[in-house]
Amino acid sequence: MKMPTVAFVGRPNVGKSTIFNRIAGERISIVEDTPGVTRDRIYAHGEWLTTEFAMIDTGGIQMDDQPFSAQIRSQAEIAIEEADVIVFIVDAKSGLTDDDEQVARILYQSDKPIVLAVNKADNPETREDIYDFYALGVGDPIPISGVHGLGIGDLLDKVVENFPDLSGEVENDDIRFSLIGRPNVGKSSIVNALLGEDRVIVSDIAGTTRDAIDTRFVANDISFTMVDTAGIRKRGKVYENTERYSVMRAMSAIDQSDVALFVINAEEGIREQDKRVAGYAHDAGKAIVIVVNKWDTLKKNNHTQADFEKIIRDEFQYMTYAPIIFVSAKTKQRIDQLPDLIKRVYDNHERRIQSSALNDVIMDAIAIHPTPTVNTKRLRIYYATQVAVGPPTFVIFVNDPELMHFSYSRFLENQIRDHFDFSGTPIRIIKRSRK
Repeated sequence: MKMPTVAFVGRPNVGKSTIFNRIAGERISIVEDTPGVTRDRIYAHGEWLTTEFAMIDTGGIQMDDQPFSAQIRSQAEIAIEEADVIVFIVDAKSGLTDDDEQVARILYQSDKPIVLAVNKADNPETREDIYDFYALGVGDPIPISGVHGLGIGDLLDKVVENFPDLSGEVENDDIRFSLIGRPNVGKSSIVNALLGEDRVIVSDIAGTTRDAIDTRFVANDISFTMVDTAGIRKRGKVYENTERYSVMRAMSAIDQSDVALFVINAEEGIREQDKRVAGYAHDAGKAIVIVVNKWDTLKKNNHTQADFEKIIRDEFQYMTYAPIIFVSAKTKQRIDQLPDLIKRVYDNHERRIQSSALNDVIMDAIAIHPTPTVNTKRLRIYYATQVAVGPPTFVIFVNDPELMHFSYSRFLENQIRDHFDFSGTPIRIIKRSRK
């Protein structure tokens, strides 16, 4: 289901990134007392009272001729366009400024719900000054402190209250998959090869695909919805505003997919950016298939495929679960195998294991490799159960979670994979105290 999106907007140095980081629960945006530090939009997920949402931190909107001011303003305007709710942040210590009023004029034109947050309202005296901000005409000002976390709950209550109702969206039973990868690896060509027609613009110019395109089709009596995403470029090489916009849409497509086809260009081999692209889907817990495209362009011998597969496994050690398929969109080599492979990893992504069978595997694993002892205290595993699918998530109840080292958790994961088919999907293991 599509998540609502919140954009944090305001003039420079009002504390947007500090508030963004606090809600995200980690230090994602750079925080510095220098105007214009946040130049590009930064994205993260937030949650409040069981409601999940996407967040965009924008560069401060500058109206003068300061360096990057035009780019920052353009980025903020794109974020405003994508957002469902806008959090307009002002500074209680600086008071109402002309720049605040100019930002408000931009927001008037968006026709989006606006929540006015007065940051740096750390003491009662400062809070009395927030009434000046009523003059902006965007609603009741909410006093907060991003540094100390004061008023953040009140702010999020108001934000969630303004979210659009997405519950009425009709969801079909299609398997949703997205094609992800660097620009010019052949994603659009694979789309056309699967569909058997030129439904998507194909070009050798990197970055031709600007938007995410949903396409429904049926293969082997199975319904799919395919999302062809714009190529994800390394941040330093994202020059155009439309390119930056494409990155955001690609991230959104991954979030809304069940399966991600991670496409690699066989001619160019693996680049550092490939790891970042795959990492987006892996961290999101999506089922993944590694697709090596343009396989027809290589001169091959009996070892070429095995050697290339070894390189992939060495470079993507965190994705050993992902199957690899070598295809050619141009000659349609193995393209017809993709639908069945997508269906297989999707089924594994949604697989649920009975607790009795799971615990038999865990107990046998302990017999093979006894639990470790740390400072004379031995790890004891009492019980395991599966609590979620998509991806399969297991909770293991132990006497002390600190005693279960990462290596032993990985050992248990491998044992689970040896007994049940979870190829193509990550597995999450959560350690909990029985208390």
